Amino acid sequence: MSTVRILGCGVFGIWQALTLARAGHAVSVAEASAVPFANAASRYAGAMIAPDCEAESAPGVIRDLGRIGRSIWAETYPDLAQRGTLVLAPARDRAELNRFAAATSSYRNVATGEIGDLEPDLAGRHHAGLYFEQEAHMAAPDALRFLMSAAEAAGVKFHFGETAGDGASDDHDWTIDCRGLGAGAAIPKLRGVRGERLVIETDGVRLNRTVRFVHPRQPLYIVPWPGGRFMVGATVVETDDASAMSVRSALELLGLAYTLHPAFGEARIIEMDAGVRPSLPDNVPRILRDADPRCLRVNGAFRHGFLLAPVLADAVAAFIASGEQRHAALWTSPEAAIL
Repeated sequence: MSTVRILGCGVFGIWQALTLARAGHAVSVAEASAVPFANAASRYAGAMIAPDCEAESAPGVIRDLGRIGRSIWAETYPDLAQRGTLVLAPARDRAELNRFAAATSSYRNVATGEIGDLEPDLAGRHHAGLYFEQEAHMAAPDALRFLMSAAEAAGVKFHFGETAGDGASDDHDWTIDCRGLGAGAAIPKLRGVRGERLVIETDGVRLNRTVRFVHPRQPLYIVPWPGGRFMVGATVVETDDASAMSVRSALELLGLAYTLHPAFGEARIIEMDAGVRPSLPDNVPRILRDADPRCLRVNGAFRHGFLLAPVLADAVAAFIASGEQRHAALWTSPEAAIL
């Protein structure tokens, strides 16, 4: 058994803690914020476990390892909604739907009747779509709280309001740095990518699964949460600006939601905010081997944090146990990550 200190308590850090504790290690987590997940980019996530849809714009390794991540989530989180993803487009943007189809796999084409069967509230409103049956979603805040409770039950000790240095600690056998942008001094080309989201509430629309609405300028996703709430998001902006959402972004998100179903026009806005996700140059999350062999850095979530967090944790656990670099495509060094 090793002693492990984890820096950061977002989705990467919490999965590392849970996996390593269940493997028998003595694990502690140091998190700078005084309140769990208050400053984590993970709290803004769509939390879509959608490896096949992500292949539309991501390297194949995201799809392949994301399928492993989907299986681990299904084994771990009882509230994972395994109902697939429905991809639609406005009638005038049918070419965007065809482009999405050409870039992905593991879907079937659906027409008016089956769209209505899958989503009765959308019956007759949309006439062509793609159904990715194997995908899933969750409410990010609920999932993070579940993982933290499971980690505590496995013996993990959490220390909130505690900052830490950039390297390994003499008091622990291993340090796993999962601080996201907070680790920027140790990872030269780490950058911020802004995402904006709304949480709305209505009893006028019911959706069973994530709906992606493709659009040439602003693709949209709507993730159903319990209690008549919906997470509405889309934007990927190359900036580390975490200020409030712009009027333009809010109008685009709400306008597309209204296009999907006019009843969203009467929804109440519960939250409207933005988060900045840590990203590496190729947008693939990685485990970076530090100059100090006792320190590993798990970073670069981009928009794949929930999808790959359990896979990265599995790889780190295998490395600590035997030195195996499982899932070789995920391993690199801070120097290589700048290329």
